[in-house]
Amino acid sequence: MPDRYPRDMHGYGPTPPDPRWPGGARVAVSLVLNYEEGGENAILHGDIASEAFLSDIPGAQPWPGQRHLNMESVYEYGARAGFWRLHRLLTARGVPVTVYGVATAMARGPAQVAAMQQAGWEIASHGLKWVEHKDMTEAEEAAQMAAAIRLHEEITGEKPHGWYTGRCSENTLKLAARTGLFAWVSDTMDDDLPYWRRIEGRDQLVIPYTLETNDMRFSTAPGWVTGRDFGDYLCDSYDVLLAEAEAGRSAMMSVGLHCRLVGRPGKIAGLIRFLDHLEARGGAWVARRIDIARHWAEHHPPEARERPSEMDRATFVERFGGIFEHSPCVAERAYELELGPAHDTAVGLHSALCRAFRAGGDEERLGVLTAHPDLAGKLAAAKRLTAESTAEQSSAGLDALTDAERAEFTTLNAKYMEIHGFPFIIAVRDHDKAGILAAFRARIDNDSATEFVTACAQVERIARLRLDALLPQ
Repeated sequence: MPDRYPRDMHGYGPTPPDPRWPGGARVAVSLVLNYEEGGENAILHGDIASEAFLSDIPGAQPWPGQRHLNMESVYEYGARAGFWRLHRLLTARGVPVTVYGVATAMARGPAQVAAMQQAGWEIASHGLKWVEHKDMTEAEEAAQMAAAIRLHEEITGEKPHGWYTGRCSENTLKLAARTGLFAWVSDTMDDDLPYWRRIEGRDQLVIPYTLETNDMRFSTAPGWVTGRDFGDYLCDSYDVLLAEAEAGRSAMMSVGLHCRLVGRPGKIAGLIRFLDHLEARGGAWVARRIDIARHWAEHHPPEARERPSEMDRATFVERFGGIFEHSPCVAERAYELELGPAHDTAVGLHSALCRAFRAGGDEERLGVLTAHPDLAGKLAAAKRLTAESTAEQSSAGLDALTDAERAEFTTLNAKYMEIHGFPFIIAVRDHDKAGILAAFRARIDNDSATEFVTACAQVERIARLRLDALLPQ
């Protein structure tokens, strides 16, 4: 198989599904509390350097071989004070929460874990340690994932139902799906809705996360300076999503929180403002990610279907060799392109086939034109059209002509062929019988160069209509 492009640049395209959130809600809101304190890089944890990520220390750098007591104390604040401030706020308001729990951090914070469980919060796995995974081998990362799951179960009494590494590698999604354990994974930031991703023959639900409606921007530049900055941005995001939902495009909103960041008094004011705003505006389903996952699996289960980008050559040409009439060479050339998930839709595969058709040159394109049958001609009368052409001509009533109409088509077909050297081609599904005859009469006296361009465009239009009947939009 030629190289295939693994990234999905299409997603739901222009027509995302209606989530049908419970209770008629317009926007699903997921509050995520990242519990990482005690799982970060530290000499005490066996790491080669101190942590340098997501703190209030400006320009922090790793200290190789040394403890960084200021950095450690920032993280300790998150466990000792920030967590409890957030816990008081969220439990007092009855807000459902998903925790991204780093396993080694939770092992060092038993009181916090007990409080999470007592509150009914979902505790998902955030990996074994809060460290980078990009340089790990696949085997090493898989071993860390397995260790995280074991330790998570020891601490909480059950395996995690969700996974988010965060500082992930190119193998993370594949390894998480391979476990067969997770109702959801969140190591993407690529959509406003959950979606199913086919990974190694398994349909894995992905609930995208976010780094923008996220308090981590208190520690980055550009980022939040005041709690009001954070709160205003959350409120603005929700208002836009709510307006889109009222126009028929509902979505979800993730909010990322960290104990050592938004757990500070001045910063948590922004979160309080957002929670007040949600209550005042209405329309939100505030839910744990496991509840969103269960809802999606029930109302939008994965669809079993063939994907062109995953087909072998023989299957691909068999399925799509007739999209351009009797011209499998077009499909053969398209198969060699850099196909990916975006080409598993009608619009995507149409683009690839049209590229292949246009790349064939004028002589080959003329061959495609001459492969098309006359409209209501001898092949139709003899019932020797392809199934696609038969259905198309029938849709416009060309299989039920009066004697006068049949005679006119016969005359026009012969004259057009004599002038231009290829049949008159029109996407009949776009027209009725009268419209087809009107176009025939109007185009027959055009110069052949103009008609060649027009006929090629109509061939491409016919191809799109055929693909629309085979593939999702």
